[in-house]
Amino acid sequence: MTPFRARQVTIVGLGLMGGSMALALRGCVETLVGVDPNPLTRAYAVEHDIVDSATDDLRAGVADADAVILAAPVRTIINVIQNRIGSYLRSNTLLIDIGSTKADICNVMGALPIGVQAVGGHPMTGKEVSGVEASDATLYHNRPFVLCPTRRTTPATRLRALAFVEALGAVPIEMDAARHDRVVAAISHLPYILSAALVATVASEGKDDDAVWRLAAGGFRDMSRLAAQDLGMMGDILGTNTQAVATLLALFRMQLAMIEAMLIGHDDEKLADLLRPAREARLDWVKRLEGKP
Repeated sequence: MTPFRARQVTIVGLGLMGGSMALALRGCVETLVGVDPNPLTRAYAVEHDIVDSATDDLRAGVADADAVILAAPVRTIINVIQNRIGSYLRSNTLLIDIGSTKADICNVMGALPIGVQAVGGHPMTGKEVSGVEASDATLYHNRPFVLCPTRRTTPATRLRALAFVEALGAVPIEMDAARHDRVVAAISHLPYILSAALVATVASEGKDDDAVWRLAAGGFRDMSRLAAQDLGMMGDILGTNTQAVATLLALFRMQLAMIEAMLIGHDDEKLADLLRPAREARLDWVKRLEGKP
């Protein structure tokens, strides 16, 4: 496959993800342009050579781009695609987003003008810190980067998108948007809801007994981490993947109901039989991460 090369790449959104992407693309792109509404973010990105130039004018920022990356919250991405960007792009411009849900984004991408080469994308990576100051050229290295086809994805578009992902050092994984949304609902969106529900439950208990907080340690820390995620970002994600998340919540309620019934009935043997496969699935997953047979 031909390596990714571009005269100009424009990244719309210069947060952690967009800034890290710019750094990762150094060496295969002649000019990196950033588009961001925050003047402090733009100034930092230019001063630290994350991008070559930055603007808050979307039309000007993408006008000469060979490739445009939408690195913004999901609903912002949808709004940009629906209302403005199609008329600003040159023919054969590669357009990729990195939103956390894909079906709604890929649908609106399909209505872009013929000639725009649009692919839905979702890199499975990140940090607990945010902002352009946390940009890291290695953020995408060896991490899965999902690519979802749209009605504006030609065979040539697909090859350009694959080359782009490999230029980041990421591992491309191709799947349709609906499947992607079901999968991330299970491994990302449901865990966030469960984490938030756990913290709300503990906080309620803590109103009557402060020892809850004084004794909380590693287990609570690990289980509660996701509850601290940005509410605006998570609202966008949950609001654009409602059906898949709701289906998984129903399945989770069934698991909780079975556990509750066994606890009340003091059926230790059945409870162990229920919990054992979960333990084994977790251990098997860790082995896969470590590359063990």
